[in-house]
Amino acid sequence: MPTNLRRFDVENNIANSGDSIALDTRPAVKHRSQRTGYGQVQIAPAPEHFPIEQMHDSYGRRIHYLRISLTDACNLRCVYCMPENMTFRPRHELMSDEEILHLVAVGASLGVEKIRLTGGEPSIHPSVVELVRGIASTPGIKDVAMTTNALLLDKLAQPLADAGLHRVNISIDTLDPDKFHRITRWGHIEDVWKGIAAAEAAGLRPIKLNAVVTRNFNDSQDVVDLARLTLERDWEVRYIEMMPFGEVSDFQQTNVVSYREIRDTVEAEFGPLEEATYDFVDPSRPFRIPGAVGTLGFISSVTEPFCQGCGRVRLTADGKLRLCLLRDDEVDLLTPLRQGATFDEMRELMREGAFHKPWGHGLATGDFAHNRSMNQIGG
Repeated sequence: MPTNLRRFDVENNIANSGDSIALDTRPAVKHRSQRTGYGQVQIAPAPEHFPIEQMHDSYGRRIHYLRISLTDACNLRCVYCMPENMTFRPRHELMSDEEILHLVAVGASLGVEKIRLTGGEPSIHPSVVELVRGIASTPGIKDVAMTTNALLLDKLAQPLADAGLHRVNISIDTLDPDKFHRITRWGHIEDVWKGIAAAEAAGLRPIKLNAVVTRNFNDSQDVVDLARLTLERDWEVRYIEMMPFGEVSDFQQTNVVSYREIRDTVEAEFGPLEEATYDFVDPSRPFRIPGAVGTLGFISSVTEPFCQGCGRVRLTADGKLRLCLLRDDEVDLLTPLRQGATFDEMRELMREGAFHKPWGHGLATGDFAHNRSMNQIGG
């Protein structure tokens, strides 16, 4: 492979810059030229069969989970996620379907087994069903999930399940219709309930409901109401500490509600929670209200981070491999892919990028992610 594609190139292109990685794109393979709505691109074909290796970071953590943002756009404007007047990237800067599937194959060849589709809102992607079908049929991929606001699941749940989607995480921060509309700015909770029902009917289980807890928005009775859902339903309600990003980081830092506060609120209503089975890998620490059918999960990214078990990297909608959700470290994959980098060259870029995954975030020392808002990363 060309000597310019070595560790020092990845190091020089990680973090903060967003610059493209320069490649000598003269491989002895036949590239395919294609014109899509994203423009003319040159992609070296992926091999029909490829050996699967294991990818690790410098701390020995196995990297096997890739979260892919299909778009930075969304049909809601949640107060903790983005400004109401958010400007989205032009389509030609985002990955095409072919590029997404190519990078999924690259990841699979390096031991990625689990894919989660995120956004923005992934269900608004015009070809999301076919993308799921292509990802699910990629050799080595064992699990395909999606995080969604559920507004479109009423129509999409069954087609997505038929295409190979296994389950969904659904964002719902309150059960109060007026408050839901205020938090999301545009949303109607009735549409979420329809989406949840459709997901259950399509077999997209287990149902996990994600609630970002925001001070003075949904940090008291809403937390209790959501917990009550688990008494008779086999769902997992997951409370997420709000994390600081981009333009709305000041709001997020001011309004963080800690895991301990959330748990105290739940226990004040239902009594001490029982520990449920935990694999020490999932970021959600599970508990159960005594006698409840479902479970409660707590994701304490800010106050009690779980970085030691993190095997995740993220692919932003504009094709950057983001190494930690709460740091700005990124490696540009889309530019070399469009310049015609071979499958092996893309493998090396992804492998070397993952090797430099940081141990954890730097929130305790005031090191915040500034270059993107949450919708541009995918959570």
